[in-house]
Amino acid sequence: MYDLAVNISYQKFIMSDTSFKSISEIIFKNDSVILENVSDFDIAPTFECGQCFRFDRLDEKTYFGVAQGKEISITQDKKTVVLQGITAADFNNFWFDFFDLGRDYGKIRKELSLIHPVLEKAAAYAPGIRILKQNPWEALCSFIISQQKQIPGIKMTIARMSEAFGEKTGKAYTFPCAEKLARLELSDLDFLKLGYRDRYILSAAKMVSSGEINLENIRAMPVQDARKELMKICGVGVKVADCTLLYGLQRLDAAPVDTWMKKAEQLFDGGFPFLESPYAGIAQQYIFHYIRSGQIN
Repeated sequence: MYDLAVNISYQKFIMSDTSFKSISEIIFKNDSVILENVSDFDIAPTFECGQCFRFDRLDEKTYFGVAQGKEISITQDKKTVVLQGITAADFNNFWFDFFDLGRDYGKIRKELSLIHPVLEKAAAYAPGIRILKQNPWEALCSFIISQQKQIPGIKMTIARMSEAFGEKTGKAYTFPCAEKLARLELSDLDFLKLGYRDRYILSAAKMVSSGEINLENIRAMPVQDARKELMKICGVGVKVADCTLLYGLQRLDAAPVDTWMKKAEQLFDGGFPFLESPYAGIAQQYIFHYIRSGQIN
């Protein structure tokens, strides 16, 4: 991380620190942050690769979303990314980590590309995918909801749940906390048409709010133990557990396997050789997006 003056109307930072591999300049201007000469960060595949459900495309270059109660509009034009509606302090204290901008994805991609030729192609197809640092409770709940649903349906359900039980942030709503959902009855969720998932959501909310499941403790567990702990929650299987670990707890060694990934197994002779990598989750995202986009040759 780096130190910034909080009250900045206009200031440019030249990123000479070798830890910053993906940005050469950061410009703070009023209520926007401009990232110049960005590499290994492409907002479209990052938001569309199935890891998050709170960002919506406004036009060809712009997305709007909310994360942990903070709203942002983000526009990308080639190698320039503009984060609108945020201050220097917002960027420094939250969005820098949210977009995982301090990690050297170029180096990781090179390491993963050596594992298998198909993985090399998948990584080259969408090299700008980054793993977002999402709230663990929201990730857990979102992927419980995701079972047997397509992405548009997941997004609509989460938006309606947030509007009903979250707090207004401006244009959007926060995702409801576990404590609030734990106080609800099953009938309170009828309008969401969750089916069997409604009891899973309330069960998870009660276990998390009571401390029976401590998500921050799970973050530090060995991945096998962490998966088993999450699977104590009714309705959480291996796939939902791994999604929670990767997208909510930043466990890059967790690699969720869904129907798209199962289709990809044929390209790896029936097994995934990257599962023992500390970056298995990043490899999974490259492959998921590659297969889902129809790039199977």
